[in-house]
Amino acid sequence: MTGSLVIAGLGPGADAMETPEVRGALDRATDIVGYIPYVARVAPRPGLVLHPSDNRVELDRARHALQMACDGRHVVIVSSGDPGVFAMASAVFEAVEAGPPHWRDLDIAVLPGITAMLAAAARAGAPLGHDFCAINLSDNLKPWALIEKRLRLAAEADFAMAFYNPRSRARPEGFARVLAVLNEACGDARPVIFARAVSTPEESLRVIALPDARPDMADMRTVVLVGNSATRIIARDGAPFVYTPRAVPE
Repeated sequence: MTGSLVIAGLGPGADAMETPEVRGALDRATDIVGYIPYVARVAPRPGLVLHPSDNRVELDRARHALQMACDGRHVVIVSSGDPGVFAMASAVFEAVEAGPPHWRDLDIAVLPGITAMLAAAARAGAPLGHDFCAINLSDNLKPWALIEKRLRLAAEADFAMAFYNPRSRARPEGFARVLAVLNEACGDARPVIFARAVSTPEESLRVIALPDARPDMADMRTVVLVGNSATRIIARDGAPFVYTPRAVPE
């Protein structure tokens, strides 16, 4: 029996932001593999086996899924957002490259999803309307020195920025250092958007000038968007619109 492996993005939270392609893969799956809260987003049904696992075991999770696919199962590895953005797709291919040769012959597909970054930007308006970059602020898999270097270079290039994993209980001081670097490197009051749990009932969105941003405004469910030097705020009743113009002045 020939199995398959799908690496799927569930989107930022709301069922409406899950693509039909991903929904179809979940409906055909025999096994769902992923981080505990993401597997919990998949409804149980007869014939479906759920395999939730803790954080920081991405390679073990990938190897388990690959072996089940080799055994003829139809496996879906789930990530939030998009599986190729700081998520499980890279871990799977890392496991494939280092694993037994027959894993390379498996039917493996990556199905994209709406990222938290894009969902947050849409809620705010168009803060990523010009060139931008995304940076994972966790130093679990890379040193702080590299994070700081990329922050400074992104600020020098005047990119809008999107930050994943800004602040956790294990590293509460990291985001304070990020804000210090940005205030030093940018030297202006560009808008910062704190978008928490976008598309869920717990959603919150706040727009703050960079000098007024505080570390405790973010947690691991928050995506932080930082405008570039040209990013504009349109005041109105209720939440403002934030957008970055398409053109750069001469």
